[in-house]
Amino acid sequence: MRYLVAAFCDRTNAEEAYARLESSNFSMDDVTILGNGYQTTDEFGLQNPKEAAWTQVRRMATWLVPFGFGGGFVFDTITGLNTFQWTGTLGNQILGGFLGAASGLMGSFFIGGGPTLLFNDNETPYRDRIEAGEYLVVVNGGESIITQAARILQALEPESLEAR
Repeated sequence: MRYLVAAFCDRTNAEEAYARLESSNFSMDDVTILGNGYQTTDEFGLQNPKEAAWTQVRRMATWLVPFGFGGGFVFDTITGLNTFQWTGTLGNQILGGFLGAASGLMGSFFIGGGPTLLFNDNETPYRDRIEAGEYLVVVNGGESIITQAARILQALEPESLEAR
């Protein structure tokens, strides 16, 4: 399913766009207005990528850290490595477990979305537009619906028009 997002500077333009799409026989279940007095981005399902990444990192860490600890402990037990002689056998096994847990935590961060947290500066362009007082008209559907809606919305000269 694809989306077409048109940003309008005020409510009347967004409502006019909605009315034109309605008069063009679009299914109104597929057309939504986001903004003050209409649906919010959370209600529509536009989640903040940083929140989603942290949720995924925590979810993965819940499983990977304990399994990493177990894996590191078992690996050290099987191989009989004596990396730190001053800790003894049990100490080496526990340190192996902690190193395995650290690897699990590192894996959950990098695979679960850590790079998004570090490098994504513009995480909420649509939220920023709505907070600035703009309104978004969102059309979802197949390629032909998006193309037809784009032609209709371009005639209204939106601030931006983006297909995703």
